Amino acid sequence: MTRTSVKKARCTVHEPRTNSSDLMPRIAIVTPILPVPFDMTRGRFIYEISKSLTKLTETRVFLQMQRYPLASIRPKSYVYGEIDDQHQLDGIHLETFNYPSLPVVSRGLNGWVSSLYLEPRLRKFKPDVVIGYWVYPDGEAALRVARKLGVPCVIGALGSDIHMREGISRKLTRRTLERADAVITVSQAMTRYTQQEYGVDPARIHTVVNGFNTQIFHWREQLPARKKLGIAPDQQLIIYIGRLVEAKGLRELMAAFSCIQKSNPRLKLVLIGDGVMRDELHQMIQKENLNDKVLMPGGLPPDQVATWIAASDALTLPSWSEGYPNVVVEAVACGRPVVATDVGGIREILHNNNGILVPPKQIGPLQSALMEVLTRTWDHRSIAANMTRSWDDVARETLAICDMVMKLPTNAE
Repeated sequence: MTRTSVKKARCTVHEPRTNSSDLMPRIAIVTPILPVPFDMTRGRFIYEISKSLTKLTETRVFLQMQRYPLASIRPKSYVYGEIDDQHQLDGIHLETFNYPSLPVVSRGLNGWVSSLYLEPRLRKFKPDVVIGYWVYPDGEAALRVARKLGVPCVIGALGSDIHMREGISRKLTRRTLERADAVITVSQAMTRYTQQEYGVDPARIHTVVNGFNTQIFHWREQLPARKKLGIAPDQQLIIYIGRLVEAKGLRELMAAFSCIQKSNPRLKLVLIGDGVMRDELHQMIQKENLNDKVLMPGGLPPDQVATWIAASDALTLPSWSEGYPNVVVEAVACGRPVVATDVGGIREILHNNNGILVPPKQIGPLQSALMEVLTRTWDHRSIAANMTRSWDDVARETLAICDMVMKLPTNAE
């Protein structure tokens, strides 16, 4: 296995610590996506990975977020908020900070700027390895600081951070992936894409697919869940769980559902999550006279999400782009069939016995699949029984990759 070296880098070996805690490596996780007060459903998978790694190592998570100086220039494509340094999450050691940013103008500098704020924090922690989840700018920041500290850096690519990139962002994403000591992707499809589109050495790419919380997401009876939520036993329920944004295919979903419910008065749609499309979706519901057909309970914690999945007949995820969507894994773990677009690693989760794949951005096929999923007979217990991968499994595989790169010479700046 070879590493892509920084030009004129000197090759050093990271000196191991010699005190009693040496058997437990220090891992620094750098990411912009974790549950935050204004969006508690955000980045749950990174949170779960971090919790499981904390059981095995001395792990500290650094949540860095962009701060825009004026409300008028803040992004409209996602729910924006700033985080204070008091924010904590159960089960992990968390440090949070904001760094200054400007839309478009600072895009090419964000990795460098955020590294300036990150460096003193990592120097104080003294990690043995750094993991950057989200390739650019956060992965680049993690990589810059790791190089200065003389420790290896693993970059975790999650989906949109490699698929939905163009211009300077794509160039800097490529550079970060090329310079990383190892790259983790969440699906085989993403691994192939990273090789083909970014030219990353296959020997440095590792596929570590997501797990799920086995204590929360598992098969359970539908009727008790419906009673708890006030859903009638004879209703049919399709649920969507995720961010309320255009790229999740929500306009296509609303159009398909509007047609289906006209001939199926027992059918309801539940949209769980929050995002910049919330007001638009409310307007669509009003316009189509669907007030009693579409429920929008907002973002919910995992235990409540699991209850809604148990109460449902099927879950749908009509995204335009995905990595290895955890909500699909969780639905299958609960024994519910899924209608999802054939993008990213979804094909690695769904097959004929647990779901239906459809092409993205097409209302007709989505409508037909939703109708089919409600009329087919599914073996719900069997669907759930075939999904067993836990977050502890993910953590062990991730730690093995960290152990591997820690044994190699480190390219220091």
